[in-house]
Amino acid sequence: MIPLDRAAGVALHRQIEAGIRDRIRSGRLPLGASLPPTRTLATDLGVSRGIVVEAYQQLVAEGYLSSRPGGYTRVAAGPAEPPPVLPPARASGAVVDFGYGRADVAHFPRAAWLRSLRRVLTHAPDERFGYASGQGVPELRLALADYLNRVRGTVVTPSTVVVTNGFAQGIALVVQQLARRGARRIAVEDPSPDDDARAHARAAGLEVIGVPVGPDGVDVRSLEAVSADALVLTPSHQWPTGGVLPAAARSAVLRWARTSGAVVIEDDYDAEHRYDRAPVGALQGLDPDRVIYAGTASKTLAPGLRVGWLVAPPGWVDDLAAAKVDADRGSSAIDQLALADFLAHGEFDRHLRRMRPVYRRRRDALLAALAAHLPGFRPAGVAAGLHLVAWLPPGLTEEAVVTAGLSRGVAVYGVGRYRLSPGPAGLIFGYATLDPPAIEEGIAHLAAALRSDDSRHT
Repeated sequence: MIPLDRAAGVALHRQIEAGIRDRIRSGRLPLGASLPPTRTLATDLGVSRGIVVEAYQQLVAEGYLSSRPGGYTRVAAGPAEPPPVLPPARASGAVVDFGYGRADVAHFPRAAWLRSLRRVLTHAPDERFGYASGQGVPELRLALADYLNRVRGTVVTPSTVVVTNGFAQGIALVVQQLARRGARRIAVEDPSPDDDARAHARAAGLEVIGVPVGPDGVDVRSLEAVSADALVLTPSHQWPTGGVLPAAARSAVLRWARTSGAVVIEDDYDAEHRYDRAPVGALQGLDPDRVIYAGTASKTLAPGLRVGWLVAPPGWVDDLAAAKVDADRGSSAIDQLALADFLAHGEFDRHLRRMRPVYRRRRDALLAALAAHLPGFRPAGVAAGLHLVAWLPPGLTEEAVVTAGLSRGVAVYGVGRYRLSPGPAGLIFGYATLDPPAIEEGIAHLAAALRSDDSRHT
């Protein structure tokens, strides 16, 4: 609002000119900003439209504003808005970055998503554009229930689904409710991610206990000795080692949960990406009253969508939905409706069918490059997902490989930072965003860097 002093001896259009001019010079009206239409500003200031027109014309003549018939009046001078500061890359200066945890967003199905958005904006009932319930819009909950029951072998009804802003918010809500229900300890796989369940649990005052992981996922014999109120598990593709929990071990986990009175939180983060094995059903389908299932669109579509979901036992749903409302009043209704339409029209299934051979070729290129250039590295967890782990040969440390790689512009990442207790040295190689030639180049440079490092120490 531009203050006007009607008792002053300065014409009102001059006061408006001065007010706008000062805001442009100070940067409060940045270059390119749109000004209100003359009629709107005149109403706001309580003056005639002609006064505002005269002020705008003078500022256009001075070069502060630009205007064209039928268009907006915009700021044409003054300090330009500084460009946004981008966060640094995960490995500054890397030519080939084997970063993990990322889908290839260059393949995001823009045209199909746009069709879904258009249908939503054309046909969605008006009430969907108000505040959504804490559980999410009913269309998405129904579409997710149909998809998960069909593809992941879950036992889901729309009434047990809570839509979240990705897995990160979902696990935060679950940990929050655990703490409110008196939980004191949460068990996690060792190794496991250090930026979601573990971080939220510690922030909530819960003790975090690590359970060792073997080639096939969590070690159920070690689990039997654990006393905890909850267990966070990635049974279909252990993160990061890639193990798949076999049927007998799944039954043992659920027996432990029932005996301990604990809840199992199933992180089903990338089960759709499989290459050399049949689908493995979700653990939730075996005991829906004991398992909280968490899924996300981040690894299948794009993390920028910020859409995830929880499937909770009936006694948990209302509390999780209320916590979701307290957190942010609900996720974007338009994005939820678009994903519901995307699922209902089969676009999600088509996208996955297109992407599996893309990711498989990249995985195969990585395995071939490791076999050719670094035969001492032992790949594991290769049958599914968007990354693999390579265990290092004796005498080679994660730090040495990471440092050697960066010396040749190759970024690789160690398993060690995700461990709660010591374990074998290994590297996580993400391949989802790299084309086969880049993968070959990166592994060849890494091998050359290690050979050069060896020669300097002999």
